[in-house]
Amino acid sequence: MTKKGRRVLEIQRLDYQPDGDYPLDLEIFRVSDLRRRVGTEILGSTHRYAFLTLLCVTRGACTQLVDFESVPCAPGSLLLVRQGMAHSFGATEDWDGWLVLFRPEFLLPSSLIEVSRTGVSDLDGLPTHLVPAETEAAMVTRAIAQMHDDTRMGAAAEDMHALLRYQLCALLTRIRIIHAQNKAGGAARSPASQRFKEFELLVEKHFATWHHASRYAERMGCSEKSLARATMDSAGVNPKAFISARIVLEAKRLLAHTELSVSDIAERIGFNDLSNFVKFFKREAECTSMEFRRQQMPFRSSSGSEG
Repeated sequence: MTKKGRRVLEIQRLDYQPDGDYPLDLEIFRVSDLRRRVGTEILGSTHRYAFLTLLCVTRGACTQLVDFESVPCAPGSLLLVRQGMAHSFGATEDWDGWLVLFRPEFLLPSSLIEVSRTGVSDLDGLPTHLVPAETEAAMVTRAIAQMHDDTRMGAAAEDMHALLRYQLCALLTRIRIIHAQNKAGGAARSPASQRFKEFELLVEKHFATWHHASRYAERMGCSEKSLARATMDSAGVNPKAFISARIVLEAKRLLAHTELSVSDIAERIGFNDLSNFVKFFKREAECTSMEFRRQQMPFRSSSGSEG
């Protein structure tokens, strides 16, 4: 899909690889330490992580870039970057914060058992961006700082992993509670909100193969009208639009981050007919797939430079 002789660089994928002989499966450090370690240019580049990253801004203001969207952050802001998302720390240097890096399998074994039974994990219900109140932000910051200090205890790795797992579970639970309490009134616990939550989780799991709202309603055991009301109340769009938005986001990720052909991308997200995908993408993104890819190329080239 590129002209002969033109080299299209993918956004770099980063695995969990702590520096030196660090023995733990969860790492915590300050953004300022990372900036000194890798340099401002690399920090401002765009990467896709094979792990999860929790950012807690503690000083200054900055703008993060997550999946084609700018996210303004101030002291207290929390940002959860999941696997597969494209993320850049931006060009601003006059800010700092804590970074918590971990792989999803580091979560508590009991949580993994819960996932197998209900499909819900410690990461479900957590927003990408959250702005807690000052007192709540202070509690989160103290919890992360304590975890950071505990990683330096020098205890046996098995004991440290057990301690950090419980601390991480408590931290994520606290963030989920803060997010729920920030929602208006008791809407977060209403039946309609719970129905939308179930729908949201199913879309994330099945968007590449289930393109119609009827399939989700059938799986959830509710009518399409009930699903439509819940989705409109919670997300402000109907189920079809919500599903389409997730599909087109995945298409954008693949167009911007990989060298896959448009036909391969279409197949990956459930379009057997390329022409249907072409029409779908143009309608949803307001440009063709190749126009979108070309728009990303200058950014990709600068992001993919040495380092």
